[in-house]
Amino acid sequence: MSDDEGFRWEQPEVLRARTSMKWRAYAPDVLPVWVAEMDCALAPPVARALTEAVARGDTGYPFGTDYAEALAGFARDRWGWDGVAVERSTPVPDVMRGIVEMLGLVTDRGDTVVVNCPVYPPFYDFVRNSGRSVLEAPLGPDLRIDLGALTDAFRSATAGGARAAYLLCSPHNPTGTVHTREELEAVAALADEFGVRVVVDEIHAPLVTGGVSFVPYLSVRGAESGLSLMSASKAWNLAGLKAALAVAGEAAAPDLGRMPVQVRDGVSHFGVIAHTAALREGGTWLDALLPALAENRALLVRLLAEHLPQVRYRPGDGTYLAWLDCRDLGLGEDPAAVFHERGRVALSGGLAFGTGGAGHARFNLATSPALIEEAVRRMAASC
Repeated sequence: MSDDEGFRWEQPEVLRARTSMKWRAYAPDVLPVWVAEMDCALAPPVARALTEAVARGDTGYPFGTDYAEALAGFARDRWGWDGVAVERSTPVPDVMRGIVEMLGLVTDRGDTVVVNCPVYPPFYDFVRNSGRSVLEAPLGPDLRIDLGALTDAFRSATAGGARAAYLLCSPHNPTGTVHTREELEAVAALADEFGVRVVVDEIHAPLVTGGVSFVPYLSVRGAESGLSLMSASKAWNLAGLKAALAVAGEAAAPDLGRMPVQVRDGVSHFGVIAHTAALREGGTWLDALLPALAENRALLVRLLAEHLPQVRYRPGDGTYLAWLDCRDLGLGEDPAAVFHERGRVALSGGLAFGTGGAGHARFNLATSPALIEEAVRRMAASC
């Protein structure tokens, strides 16, 4: 079996047998299109790597630089970027743990972290639990970075000489926006002007549609003091095999060098094996996934136009997530709750994504066209 032949959307009976969060958090009659898990078979190179590790009893502690070297090769081949230097990177248990640790390197408890809302809900929880406060710089009406709002937030966050950080989501979750080089260079210049440190979550980086380029933040002019978190987790559906890589710009290398050794020790050996295999050998499988996701975006546009024309959806160029503006349906601030109760379909409620999330819901497109059609049918029946 070739790697591309290994890509397929799984059938409902297979999915219902899974024990992960997506398929177990709700009652069996609820169709889940919420949490960021994909409904596909595991990429064959990853499955082989894990099976072979089990066969040889390779279940100890992680060691070496294979993950960083694999990411460096992937970044060079996919993005034309040579910026993943092994000496300026370190493995971390997952992206959110890495974010918390990096924020701890460049800010103090009580400092402010700026985010672009609506944004991935754990940004709020993890930042606040680390003793920092969150300051929102809302996205513009086009769901892109609003430099005016960001300027105001940076000015407020650094008032009186305070230290501050900007937690950037790139590509953006939940909107799917892929930031351009020009936008990121403007961010870097603004951060330099105000002395704000940029920490960027790039976990969705491989999931960009054809014809659109993902731009690593650390590759843009002026981003040398930035810190990035990357992972194969989202693109190859490896959330249960935890591993990520923290990467520093040239000027931020001393900061990364202060990362506590116990953080690196918390990385999963199986996670490193799986992520390394995905980055080194899973490109053909990824190339089959991306057009399937593009087809699902187009399908959702057609289905909404037919069954729920009041719902506004601006398809993003990245991620496998769809941000649905349901305010014209008259279902209140949390339409996902109504879809769940009346239609037995689970979406992610928009309120948790911060300002701009009321009346919205996030739809996970990483599933079969048949399940997308069924989900939209159930949503329409809820109204």
